[in-house]
Amino acid sequence: MSSPVLFRIVAATLLLLFASPVWARLDIVATTSSMGMLARVVGGEAVRVSVLAPRDRDAHHLQARPSMLAALRRADLVVAVGAELEVGWLPAALQGAGNPRVNPGRPGYFEAAAQMPLLGAGAAADRSQGDVHPHGNPHIQLDPERMMTAAVALAKRMAMLAPHDAPRFAANAERFAQAVGARVPAWRAAAKPAPGVVFHHQDGDYLAAFLGVPVLGYIEPLPGIPPTARHLQALVQSLAGHKGVILRADFAPPQGADLVARATGWPSRALPLEPPLDADTDRWIAFIDRWVQAIATDP
Repeated sequence: MSSPVLFRIVAATLLLLFASPVWARLDIVATTSSMGMLARVVGGEAVRVSVLAPRDRDAHHLQARPSMLAALRRADLVVAVGAELEVGWLPAALQGAGNPRVNPGRPGYFEAAAQMPLLGAGAAADRSQGDVHPHGNPHIQLDPERMMTAAVALAKRMAMLAPHDAPRFAANAERFAQAVGARVPAWRAAAKPAPGVVFHHQDGDYLAAFLGVPVLGYIEPLPGIPPTARHLQALVQSLAGHKGVILRADFAPPQGADLVARATGWPSRALPLEPPLDADTDRWIAFIDRWVQAIATDP
């Protein structure tokens, strides 16, 4: 085979390889598994997704690690929850990564919570009031409607970075919204008889509001502050004559919830606050199913 012919074959092969979608995929780093699910579902085969926060850890309280920096260094897009959920570690990780493409304010940085109104927005940034979030409650991963909104917004952001895949991203976000929307009537019907719920933290507030179930109290006296005996006693007294269920994230300490459960006779459940690390639409819906079923538990 002559050299010119061989050269043309090699050149054509390289052109095909680099034109392949595999080489064009966006490298996405999500802060939590719920954000990873959104990135995976919306991006489809056009993206690679890695998740920074372990599923069984409180995303408020992590530390920037070398593995985080390595992932952020090669990222095209960071998908964060926002509303200061990751404020204790993500800014330091982004600074250490030294990747200007994914700094806040750039197209490569996306906050889901910034795409929608939030519960509790406008609270004073007063740390004496606990782990407050002036921009609002960041725990949107338990709100089906807000997650649908985030999916649509994320599709538009991905389209800015990969315009040729814009129709794919929009269609994927729409499929996610249709699948979630189809479950809404069953979720609300299941929770309709629920008399109320006590949460350990304010992480279930969105789901309770979405389902129309009253929140009757919190194990924490203030967000992020461990309960005192006095607070738990007052909480038990306030629940007298009511029925309900006590729910906490599975990484939250059980002692306070257990004490209130014994005093009231209410059932108490520990649930994962995030879906599996590799969750798709079906596994995220199953994750919401578990929370709805727990809220709807007959007390």
